[in-house]
Amino acid sequence: MAKIEIYDTTLRDGSQSEDVNFSLDDKNMIAHKLDQLGVDYIEAGWPGANPKDDRLFSMIREMGLKHARLIAFGSTCRPGAAPENDRLIKSMVDARPDGVTIFGKTWDAHVRGDGGIGCTLDENLRIIRDTIAYLKTMFPVVFFDAEHFFDGFKNNSEYALTALQAAQEGGASRLILCDTNGGGFSSEITKVIRFLKETIDCPLGIHCHNDGDLAVANSICAVQFGVDHVQGTINGIGERCGNANLCSIIPNLSLKLGHETIPRDSMRMLNDISRFVDEIGNLSHNKHQPYVGESAFAHKGGVHVNAVINDPTTYEHIDPSLVGNQRRVLVSDQSGRSNIIYKAREFNVDLTKDDTAANKIVTRIKDLENCGFQFEGADASLELLMQKAMGFHMRYFKLKGFRVNTERRSDDQDPMSEATIMIEVDGNVEHTAALGNGPVNALDQALRKALQKFYPSILDVELLDYKVRVISSRQGTESVVRVLIESGDKKDHWNTVGVSSNIIEASWMALVDSMDYKLYKDSKQTHGRETTE
Repeated sequence: MAKIEIYDTTLRDGSQSEDVNFSLDDKNMIAHKLDQLGVDYIEAGWPGANPKDDRLFSMIREMGLKHARLIAFGSTCRPGAAPENDRLIKSMVDARPDGVTIFGKTWDAHVRGDGGIGCTLDENLRIIRDTIAYLKTMFPVVFFDAEHFFDGFKNNSEYALTALQAAQEGGASRLILCDTNGGGFSSEITKVIRFLKETIDCPLGIHCHNDGDLAVANSICAVQFGVDHVQGTINGIGERCGNANLCSIIPNLSLKLGHETIPRDSMRMLNDISRFVDEIGNLSHNKHQPYVGESAFAHKGGVHVNAVINDPTTYEHIDPSLVGNQRRVLVSDQSGRSNIIYKAREFNVDLTKDDTAANKIVTRIKDLENCGFQFEGADASLELLMQKAMGFHMRYFKLKGFRVNTERRSDDQDPMSEATIMIEVDGNVEHTAALGNGPVNALDQALRKALQKFYPSILDVELLDYKVRVISSRQGTESVVRVLIESGDKKDHWNTVGVSSNIIEASWMALVDSMDYKLYKDSKQTHGRETTE
């Protein structure tokens, strides 16, 4: 199948997303990640539009790109002016990219209307032609982004076509058809592309926005009708509803349609770079995103799990490892024995010979989830539950009692929290207290303080994340809450859960499981499987 060029505009079009504000270093790191992924072109920004983009081109050139070509973005010259006298075009040249992309008006309403560039239709054709011809003398690659092309073609097909011909006459390397408003249907876009393939000799590209939730579909359909260059962003970030999502487009074109896009060995990086861009941009990762979402290959229903275990193709459209993702089996009130057995294998626990234990675990989980527990994001609590159900888990400490006090002595002082705790380990009672930044932190500090005398490795545990969710708000401040805690030591990280109408109690349950799991994990590494005390 044909080679399809992948053009990434995460750093320019993607950074126009409402929630994104990449720093200079952020953009530089993303550029080099994209280069490792193996995209053909990286559009780094608009030189002359802001100092950050000017410096970015310099930074990227300093480090060098191994695969991708660095592209500068800009506009046609101003009406009535020559491109060689245009300040922003001079800035593009000074940025010394490997090529440039110039956008111009192809919708006649944008040329002479109130919101347009304020010139005649003929002058617009002149600045398109002259700008591309000028830049073509300095760069081997000059792309023309036909802004609002599909809307322009719908409104005045003759003029939109003439604008493309002007770019072709100027020497454009490729004409990029832009669905800038993102409202086009695949049937409309492919109809236009079919016409252009018979009319225009210049190679075509596609640039879709996602306002109709069709950017990926429209991009793929464009390829099926002869376009061999696709523009988009990682995770589909971009202005308004975003751009075409390369994390879906690339595997669809490569794995489903057999096209050459990025190097096949690099396909496994998609999952990593998807999360990397979200992490750098301080964005929440969409767990339901196709191919690279955490839930993309997650199975919850018992019938589904049983089928996937026997034949993954029954409920998985590709092998998740091809894009760097992995299969996940979720445990919930919709689970059956298949889910439990699968999860047990992950924990190196063999339940296949113990129907009683498997059924007991299923029943226990369903009862707990009926009370508000959720084990999908709390594997450590789930593993402890399995160990207890099978009689393999050792009790490392017993709670004799705890008390948490919070007081605020005046309006101009912060509240103070203190926790007092009493535990028993091997018949030895430890009674201690600790201050904390809030009641949960005080309880956490007191528990660590009490345990470290008996288990010094507890000092390695760090609380990495703490989330509280109100399960049902109908009871107001009496509502049941679910607390999820992520903890880690020098080697691993794990998640635990607690549920109660008392937030301190829910936190305590998750904290106890967190410490318990740490001690259980250490014991496994030292002695192997545990026995009940």
